[in-house]
Amino acid sequence: MSANTTFDKQLPVVIGADHAGFAYKEMLKQQLADWGWTVDDKGTYNTDSVDYPDFAHPVASAVASGAAAFGVLICGSGEGVCITANKHNNVRAALVWNNDVAQLARQHNNANTICLPARFVSEEQAKEMLRLFIETPFEGGRHENRVAKIDC
Repeated sequence: MSANTTFDKQLPVVIGADHAGFAYKEMLKQQLADWGWTVDDKGTYNTDSVDYPDFAHPVASAVASGAAAFGVLICGSGEGVCITANKHNNVRAALVWNNDVAQLARQHNNANTICLPARFVSEEQAKEMLRLFIETPFEGGRHENRVAKIDC
């Protein structure tokens, strides 16, 4: 971890969602592809009711192992997938609901997984928050020691 860390575009983005986040997942997959990212979709693949941990764990595992540049998780509130992802060491999942939070999650927390609440933000907001999350570097400095204390 170092100041000005940005995401490695040679690695894929890993994405997952439950049934409430399925439509946003599909939309964001296309947006990421349009921005030149390779996307690894961990599901769900339709709107049938499912359990969000079944999709959050594979996304978080890929981020934790370094197999993915960063993770994107979507559920109705964003809370369930965020709680689940943060059970993994080396994952810093941030629940993002506005542009400022998207930027601060990266600048101050070096977040490597963005969690979006599909029932509470528009598609356009989700795209913009994802863009800001991707483009905002970690500041390092005083934040570096704090972030280093997160994992158990």
